[in-house]
Amino acid sequence: MRKGIYVLPNLITLCSMFAGFYSVVASLNSDFERAAWAILIASIFDVLDGWVARVTHTATRFGIEIDSLADVISFGVAPGLLVYTWTLSSFGKIGWLGSFFLVACAALRLARFNVQMGGAEKKHFTGLPTPAAALVIATTVLAYKEVIEFLEHQNMVWLADAVGKDYWVLALTFLLAGLMVSNITYHSLKEANLKERRPFGILVIIAAFLAVVAYHPALVLFLVSVSYIAVGIAEALYGLLRRRKPAAA
Repeated sequence: MRKGIYVLPNLITLCSMFAGFYSVVASLNSDFERAAWAILIASIFDVLDGWVARVTHTATRFGIEIDSLADVISFGVAPGLLVYTWTLSSFGKIGWLGSFFLVACAALRLARFNVQMGGAEKKHFTGLPTPAAALVIATTVLAYKEVIEFLEHQNMVWLADAVGKDYWVLALTFLLAGLMVSNITYHSLKEANLKERRPFGILVIIAAFLAVVAYHPALVLFLVSVSYIAVGIAEALYGLLRRRKPAAA
């Protein structure tokens, strides 16, 4: 600290914190769509600050600590308050307890990440990353109306009524909280080596994906975030079955 701090990565971290705090303010004003988009913007800054710190070799212990504090706000408090003011407030005590459980598990997840840093979590994540859990909450809020309107347009009113119930949001909140503190392994962007040569078709696929996102951003981002969670659970179940088969034989 006597030598000072690196401004650029920490400035990006503060931008992530600002977006998370703006999400809190928007949730309190019942502006749920802006609150959700603010969480998405915070996740972009969260990726950028780590990437910039690694590329410029400016990663420090101070940066790690302030990044974790920013994540508690942007991916713990912000999504917890968003899901509570959007839906869970109708459940009374169990609603705010579910929101608190989400925030508490996010803080515990970040503390465990800091302890395991450089070891178990160098190339992958143990437990669902807090930004991923927050993105599920945010994209659920953004895609909710589109899904309801689509189901009603397809004359699937019964399914639209089922989706319109609040109970699945409460269950989703507890599920995300539990996954964050679980031992399920999730892939990290660090596993992808962008310096290596890749087939030309990869760029075509990326361009097509960006076009789809631009056409239906909320729905596509919701499907991507849910798929990320599903892949981690599926891989954990597959690994569990593989370990049990030799024991049974």
